[in-house]
Amino acid sequence: MAKIKDIRCIRTRANACWTIVKVVTDQDGLHGIGSASDMYNPEAVVQVVEQLLKPLLVGKDASNIEDLWNTMTLSAYWRSGGILQTAVAGIDMALWDIKGKEAGLPVYQLLGGAARAAVPCYGHAGGRDRAELAEDVHRFREEGYTVIRVQMGGYGGGGFVDASQARLPDGAWSKDRVFDEQAYVSSITAMFDGLRAEFGPDVNFTHDVHEHLSPVQAIQLARNLEPHRLFFLEDALPPEQLGWYRQLRAASSTPQAVGEQFTHVQEWLPLLSERLIDFIRMRVSKAGGISACRKIAAVAEAFGVRTAWQEGGENDPVNQAAAVHLDMAIWNFGIQEVNHFRPEEQEAFPGLIERKGGYLYASGKPGLGLDIDEAKAAALLSRDWDRSSYHHPYELDRKADGTLVRP
Repeated sequence: MAKIKDIRCIRTRANACWTIVKVVTDQDGLHGIGSASDMYNPEAVVQVVEQLLKPLLVGKDASNIEDLWNTMTLSAYWRSGGILQTAVAGIDMALWDIKGKEAGLPVYQLLGGAARAAVPCYGHAGGRDRAELAEDVHRFREEGYTVIRVQMGGYGGGGFVDASQARLPDGAWSKDRVFDEQAYVSSITAMFDGLRAEFGPDVNFTHDVHEHLSPVQAIQLARNLEPHRLFFLEDALPPEQLGWYRQLRAASSTPQAVGEQFTHVQEWLPLLSERLIDFIRMRVSKAGGISACRKIAAVAEAFGVRTAWQEGGENDPVNQAAAVHLDMAIWNFGIQEVNHFRPEEQEAFPGLIERKGGYLYASGKPGLGLDIDEAKAAALLSRDWDRSSYHHPYELDRKADGTLVRP
């Protein structure tokens, strides 16, 4: 069996700060790659990989993925959390990639084999107004998508009020625009009224609240959208208010998808066991990798909940590949969020997941089926990129009085 010889972090695409973990074995040419990307705390993840996890794993048998996953997770003592889970996930994906290459099989075959011919994905339609949004929906339908996410000018769009029109206090902290919950609920309700009038009842729509609402307003929105029969409403509530899903479920039959910010089992387990949500949608690299997500999917299946692994426009091709291999193998798959990559990014990751219309296809090659061309990956970095000065916090919205809105 191959032993781990080295673990390296490869940085690429500076504007989104992709971090790819490469696990090298003592067998010539045998290595695996995984996603450890974090746009907001990239250097923290790299330090965990290099200072904590690499010294633990070098010299270990790369085939013992379950034991290595638990070793990594427990060795920080304070377990879970977005930084540690991302570092663990990157190595975990790479180990599955190695195991697939050793077996000569794609990872989804190691997880039980194909449960479907291809992986349905959903497109992201948007527009500054309803006319632009409808035009974008038409475009995605023509491309072959059967599920389409619709947003009015991005997250919180429809709920923003120009500062010149808002009743701001003296010394207001927001000079550009402010977020208004009631305006958002009214606007999104009207948006779906218009979409259903134009496209009829048979198009599958999703919408991402992105946790902008208070619990009562989230419940109101879910009730308003019930006649429009959404495929799902995403992240209606923030992780701090998960208890409110009991009231939301009692008040509305609108399907609920949640989990983008989850990193700990106790965040998602009560939602599954009480059947309060319909789709679980963590990012594979944030939930602890393939090892963690195949277990999450198994628990979800027992309670009638489907998967919808989160992808996100800033995410890398390796995480997408890991998600698609899970999607191929698990029975209770629901839908996969899509991601798009520029030609030069595709060249840096030969063998990446292929999209045709509204479906994603694994390459069928051993392991995750893709690799990284390190020279081309290095060329994606901005010339002025400096790891010591990188600073990219999440951009937050505020209400008229200055109160922060949860993302």
